[in-house]
Amino acid sequence: MNKTRQHELTRWLRQQRASGGRWLRLTTLCGLGSALAIIAQAWLLAFLLQALIVDQRPRGELLLPFSLLLLLFALRALLNYAREIAGFHAGQAIRRALRQQVLDRLSALGPAWIRGKQAGSWATLLLEQIEEMQDYYARYLPQMTLAALIPLCILLTLFPLNWAAGLILLATAPLIPLFMALVGMGAADASRRNFVALARLSGDFLDRLRGRETLRLFHRAEAETAAIAASTADFRQRTMEVLRLAFLSSAVLEFFASLAIAVVAVYFGFSYLGELHFGAYGQGVTLFAGFVALLLAPEFFQPLRDLGTFYHAKAQAIGGADALERFMRESPEPEQPAGSAVLADDAAIAIVAQDVVALSVDKKSLCGPLSFTLAAGERVALVGESGAGKTVLMNVLLGFLPYQGSLRVNGVELREMHREAWHQHIAWLGQNPQLPAETLRDNIVMGGASHHADLEDLLAACGVSEFLPRLADGIDSRVGDDGAGLSVGQAQRIALARALYKPARLLLLDEPAASLDSRSERHVMQALDTASRQKTTLMITHQLDHLQQWDAIWVMQDGKLTQQGRWQALIAEPGPFRQMVSHRQREIG
Repeated sequence: MNKTRQHELTRWLRQQRASGGRWLRLTTLCGLGSALAIIAQAWLLAFLLQALIVDQRPRGELLLPFSLLLLLFALRALLNYAREIAGFHAGQAIRRALRQQVLDRLSALGPAWIRGKQAGSWATLLLEQIEEMQDYYARYLPQMTLAALIPLCILLTLFPLNWAAGLILLATAPLIPLFMALVGMGAADASRRNFVALARLSGDFLDRLRGRETLRLFHRAEAETAAIAASTADFRQRTMEVLRLAFLSSAVLEFFASLAIAVVAVYFGFSYLGELHFGAYGQGVTLFAGFVALLLAPEFFQPLRDLGTFYHAKAQAIGGADALERFMRESPEPEQPAGSAVLADDAAIAIVAQDVVALSVDKKSLCGPLSFTLAAGERVALVGESGAGKTVLMNVLLGFLPYQGSLRVNGVELREMHREAWHQHIAWLGQNPQLPAETLRDNIVMGGASHHADLEDLLAACGVSEFLPRLADGIDSRVGDDGAGLSVGQAQRIALARALYKPARLLLLDEPAASLDSRSERHVMQALDTASRQKTTLMITHQLDHLQQWDAIWVMQDGKLTQQGRWQALIAEPGPFRQMVSHRQREIG
């Protein structure tokens, strides 16, 4: 990574700190307070030694300085604890804000844009890479300010006592950040490569895990195992490279800090022996001045030591920010609705499309032009081969894809409505049920009020009541990750109950009975048949056996609607629908 890119990412990282600004300021103030307490401790210790050894003062007269010294020890511990707490909250607030930015962008772009990306890459971006920024905001960023303020306070303390000691520290201080910067450039580049390798490894592993049955079927399991092993070895080597550079940075810092402290100690040693006669403003070097300087010399470099310790956090943050900033910059800005049109609450949904061309988020044509009318209360089945454009049309209707032409819902142009307001009128059911809430009940009502009688009837209609007695807590049973503990058919019945529980006026279905056993399929299709007669319905399906009673069937080929009509009319005329039915009958026969 070149210097220009590093500067851009550093600037971008600093721009994100606004979310934790209050906590960052508190972290810096606690660190500065702790440094001032150290200076006061050194002053009191030097004063006590001067009084006891040189001035021969009785110990009884020094009770107050001793008490203040103990109080400063307790104050330092309290300030360091407060600094750690404030730093943690600063990093936490900024990480939450960054994740919210990414999730908001993904939500705005919609599933149609996300579908083509590796799920493992998103997990790495949202978890590992943002998580690695914690130490940068909690420790490194406040330490940058302290690395300038604390040495300045120590120099202001030392120069009035002995200008030679202050000058030694002032002359050696710039060497440390100079060599740290030289080493840090390589560390940042190595960390960036490490993040790229981690994202690739995560994405490849998840994709292979999902396709393990296919790999086994085509005898590719051993080859893919070897590929994962090679990727893992590459990632391990990159990780060790980052650690090697981090240790080198610490070694450079310790060398120059130890050298400067040794020079200060040699200066005072020769001054006490009478060999050096400068630095004390002509008054002679006192035990007080020498002891204060020797106590504060390590503390002068301690902020730079801490900065070096946390420098790897900057390298990690820059490596993570590379992918994050590129995603925010390169992902297309989702279109915002031009207006805030709303639908009347009591009218059934009717959709009229005229020359609609579905577009990708980056404005490429996906399918169309399409012209159709979905009348209020009508039940329409959308059929066609895989890749014909059915899901693209569904994403347009859901508001996840832009379009050209006219697509009016009850006379209101769809692009003029806010997506969230439009979704209030839609109940959607796909072929991959998602159960994000904690319990089965929460996955059905989704934050709404739970009416016992209505819910009981719905559970019975969807076939959920059939397996509830086998669960420990019935409808209040907890759901594991990805519906763990439930079969696919049971999870789909729960998702169906959720879709039908919502008081929506448009029902959109995408292969709702795909991959289900015959028993679950029967429950799902019976419930959908009843529900679809009460609201406008559009269903994507490959199952042609249950469509004789539907109001219309739309046949889609190569991104266009080639046939529209009832079952009896379409089966009577030559065309793709009759061919699909014939092919289906041959498969069954």
